[in-house]
Amino acid sequence: MIPSVNDPGDRTIGLLAYLYGPGKHEEHTDPHLVASFDNMSPDPGRDPNATLKDLQQLLDQPVMALPKHARPAKHVWHTSVRTAPGDRTLSDEEWAGIARRIVAATGIDPGNGQPGCRWVAVRHADDHIHIVATLVREDGLRPDDFRSGARAQAEARLIEKELGLHEVAPGDGTAAQRPTSAERHKAARQGRERTAREELRETVRRAVAGVRSEEEFFDRLAGAGLLIRKRTAPSGDLLGYKVALPDDRNRDGEPVFYPGARLAPDLSLPRIRERWSGDAQDAPVPRPEDAARTGPSAPAAARRRTASAAWQAMLVIEHGDDAVAAAHIAAAGEILDALAKTSAAHTRRELREAAMAFERASRSHVRAVRGHDRVLRQAARDLVHGGPALGRGEDGASTAMAIDMLFFLITAAAHWHAKKGHAQQAAAAERAAEYLRSAYQEAAAGPLGVLYQRGRRLNRPLLQRQTVVLREALPGLAEQILAEPGWYALAATIADAEAAGHDPVVLLSDAVERRELDTAESVSDVLVWRMRRMADLPADASELPAYGTTGGSSPKRRAAARASAPGRRRGGEGTVGKTR
Repeated sequence: MIPSVNDPGDRTIGLLAYLYGPGKHEEHTDPHLVASFDNMSPDPGRDPNATLKDLQQLLDQPVMALPKHARPAKHVWHTSVRTAPGDRTLSDEEWAGIARRIVAATGIDPGNGQPGCRWVAVRHADDHIHIVATLVREDGLRPDDFRSGARAQAEARLIEKELGLHEVAPGDGTAAQRPTSAERHKAARQGRERTAREELRETVRRAVAGVRSEEEFFDRLAGAGLLIRKRTAPSGDLLGYKVALPDDRNRDGEPVFYPGARLAPDLSLPRIRERWSGDAQDAPVPRPEDAARTGPSAPAAARRRTASAAWQAMLVIEHGDDAVAAAHIAAAGEILDALAKTSAAHTRRELREAAMAFERASRSHVRAVRGHDRVLRQAARDLVHGGPALGRGEDGASTAMAIDMLFFLITAAAHWHAKKGHAQQAAAAERAAEYLRSAYQEAAAGPLGVLYQRGRRLNRPLLQRQTVVLREALPGLAEQILAEPGWYALAATIADAEAAGHDPVVLLSDAVERRELDTAESVSDVLVWRMRRMADLPADASELPAYGTTGGSSPKRRAAARASAPGRRRGGEGTVGKTR
């Protein structure tokens, strides 16, 4: 149940006319009162002798009783209260009880003999009511309606439980502002799937992913086709910015601008500056022409670096300081924005949805300390400058690898938020993880199919040797993995690692150590991508030569390799061979 308290208005009659009218698209059905301050207010919807003017004058009476200079300029309080999709249809009596609880909780009409404001609750649809009040009490004083929106939300959480309705996760005031009903109606009239506010929020978030300077940020906004207004101090210093869609106009034909802070709390200019304040300023800034010269492997290389950055960030979120963990979670949002921006067509929708869902999880009251997250931010930058992936070959396979690692990073973020009691953020991260799971299935089908066929073609002695390797490295997981369809892809990866001179026992052990696997649908798939990244194997195995009947290493040779493996450390990044 969502109460949406609007900014105070100045015309009671105008609001009542809208609520009792047909709606802008004739969506208002049978408008009528379900409750009022005195339980006997005139109802223009059901009483043919009552008029809107009668109801307006009754509500405004305490306001008009004040001297003109003492009347509040904005005296109309208005909130809608809406049930969630899928909730049962409530009766008028139930809505009446809800209205009385909301006005009491918000201080509009506290009850228990205390003076209150005049109010009415109007229902014109099955799933919501509107409460209208005038902000002068019967004794001529203003009501105590401070933070009425938060108080209404708290009461709604109690009502949901008592009435058996969908329970909305409690918020903490860090969510982005929802589109207003006027913005939603305008989008519908214009045939937009989303409101201008939502489109601008996504565009600005993508523009800020991995950005290192104001100049680069505004260049990206302009490149995305947005109109930009900058706010400067008399000294010439830049204080803020506003953006607008070129075709989003008001009734006078002027563009409708939104300040960054009104799109989301972390999109104000000062908060954006915090992101690049911790970046290494002497790091080279890729240019578009440089990206073009790197050839088609640039997107794949960027995705490999993203996978490695996500792997390391998981440890920070699981075991690091809260402020540093919060920075990594925020930077994970930049990774998702950048990946969605550069994704291939077959994964674009899911990755875009994942990025939009995770937007809510990227902020909390734990203030991020930027700087420690520079590796993730650089990965986001690499994704943007590496260009769009083709969705096939090494590009497609490395995308699957990156999404797989990001799934576990986002899952770690969901666990972190849940431990902190950040219910909305945890739920948002979980939704993002589900979208990533779908995107992974699309991206991984092709490259895993190639690996599966390679594994199926392994001669029996070689396949038996890989089984021995698996049981030696992972005795507790071996039988589960052997029963999975993905075992053949993992067997091919073990063979590739051996052929490249790595000890697969060490790789397998490092791949599972201190890494969460409970949420994996296929442990073998996860190990395929972790091993291929750690051993620097091609993600796309279609160009690798077929295996012979010899090769591999004996247990004695593997033991010697483990003893001589450079930089061996438990629970860290892959340590055998070259890693990224």
